[in-house]
Amino acid sequence: MSGLEDLLSQIPTSDIASKIGVDEADVNKAVQLLVPVLVGGLHENAQDPDHASKIESAADNHAASGLLDGGVNLDHVDEQDGQQAIAKIFGGNDAAQVANALAGGSGGNSDLLKQLLPILAPIVLAYIGKQLTQKNAPATQEAASGGGALNDVLGGILGGMAGGNKSLEIGRAHV
Repeated sequence: MSGLEDLLSQIPTSDIASKIGVDEADVNKAVQLLVPVLVGGLHENAQDPDHASKIESAADNHAASGLLDGGVNLDHVDEQDGQQAIAKIFGGNDAAQVANALAGGSGGNSDLLKQLLPILAPIVLAYIGKQLTQKNAPATQEAASGGGALNDVLGGILGGMAGGNKSLEIGRAHV
């Protein structure tokens, strides 16, 4: 299973659909779009060592919260934190701005995307944190502080994208 498939399998789309009152197929389609865009945004930010250390710290904190332990419980997803993460990932743009940009690029329903972004960001960060913990266990601190492990994890997830970087380009071109 690729990193992207593994990450997507962690996302409880039926629970999210029930919570926000939307058809599960619509949520699934939107998640398939948003997760690569989120990971791509993180990957782009991780190219700056200062941003990379902040991403690693946020990912570690989310992983330590236990969000992914035993399956995601949506009651434990901090959507306010997700809003803040979206703004950091997308250069100050909030979830509404990112959703509108993606919907304008044939990403679908901007209201649904706007609802999903702050739910998905903490889950994605927790997943990345778990992957970093596994990757950094035998690694040296020097490799971790240089963004190497983070870039490896993010690249591994993005490497699993079936359609290449098409969704990612849409997100970056308009955000």
